[in-house]
Amino acid sequence: MSRLNVPPSEEVPAGTQQALDNVGAQLGFIPNMFRTIASNPSVLEVVTTLQGTLSRVLDGRTRHSIALAVSQANGCGYCLAMHTHVATEFGGMSSDDIELARVGSSVDPKRAAAARFAQQVVESRGRVSDAELAGVRSAGYTDPQILAIVTVAVQFLLTNFINNVNQTDLDIPAVDSVDTTVPR
Repeated sequence: MSRLNVPPSEEVPAGTQQALDNVGAQLGFIPNMFRTIASNPSVLEVVTTLQGTLSRVLDGRTRHSIALAVSQANGCGYCLAMHTHVATEFGGMSSDDIELARVGSSVDPKRAAAARFAQQVVESRGRVSDAELAGVRSAGYTDPQILAIVTVAVQFLLTNFINNVNQTDLDIPAVDSVDTTVPR
């Protein structure tokens, strides 16, 4: 059960309700995470603005792979379910690629490098090794793109932390666990 209060629809300020309606128009429903953060219009604005801005820095499947890798690293069941849903419904990702992304890999070698690097960023708290940085570069990522990978990973850290603190109620089907010992 969610630990933070979700404001009733009639108590959500008009501007905030418009932001929620925009999310609903994009996804087909308003996820519980957004309903919860609507209690603080500034936080809702930060999250939706960050998501909108970062939707342009890397291709969709790479962002979805990073989202899944980061959410797996943080053990965020809500985010894993939501990103699995979005990657399937809107990103056209296969169930195999989704499972690979969760363990820092992909069917695409370049995308695998981004997912792996994002997980390394999270697991090391940003203190990646020279070899890990060289690995993402050797996959073809430029320094501006590496900055984008880090920033997208941090975006998902933010929502992982919100949902882990809240223990947000799932409003879509949960996902099964994956074997994180699969070689990357």
